[in-house]
Amino acid sequence: MSEHNVGTREEWQTARDELATLEARHAELNEEIKRKRLELPWVPVEKEYEFDTEDGKKSLAELFDGRSQLLAYNIMFGPDYSKGACPGCTSLGDEFSGGLIHMNKRDVTFLCFSRAPIDRLAAYKQRMGWEFPYVSTFETDFPWDFGLAMTEEQANEIAEVKEMIDNPPEWLRDWGEQVGADLKDGLREGPGYIAFARENGTVYHTYTVMAPDPFVQPHFNMMLERTPKPQPDEPSSWRKDEYPD
Repeated sequence: MSEHNVGTREEWQTARDELATLEARHAELNEEIKRKRLELPWVPVEKEYEFDTEDGKKSLAELFDGRSQLLAYNIMFGPDYSKGACPGCTSLGDEFSGGLIHMNKRDVTFLCFSRAPIDRLAAYKQRMGWEFPYVSTFETDFPWDFGLAMTEEQANEIAEVKEMIDNPPEWLRDWGEQVGADLKDGLREGPGYIAFARENGTVYHTYTVMAPDPFVQPHFNMMLERTPKPQPDEPSSWRKDEYPD
């Protein structure tokens, strides 16, 4: 049984008031972050990209589907993954479909990118019961140009990544088995969000955020942070159809 404090209602209220002060400061800082995010300069995307979608080839502008804003999540599912996408990214993907209508009604098209070929993305999407558009960046420069993937040389230049490849902890070795890829290949995919705007026929890159930012994790983690018991430190994840008994 985990250790925890037991106290009176008055002691709880005092501690809760102290926590509320911290939460208010956090919310105030978040408002400043939101303002700064909106103030980022828009960078015109001058290079032409062609993506494989379930509806055929599309340009970056066509992915907007008639709206002026595009938000995409890059799921770790590289062409070397033989068993499917990253389980953590998959857990986050399970939460996207319900928000599609709300995003679309606010002039935002939402979709997911991965580097695996489109036929594998479509099959995985069907397996998971996802409804969002799933777009392949296979054999395009897009993931490299926008920092959504690394070359093997780039990965070896990052000490933290090289250490994980050379001396992986047990949970990371398990992750490699789950996706069916050597870590030297699997860890080159970058999970994160990327945003674009389209105005007067020009597409602009506006924002990117990558793991380990807390935003780049399943939303249910936020709910788990508010439950009474702490979660395990090791970031193990499972696909919803593969949880151990």
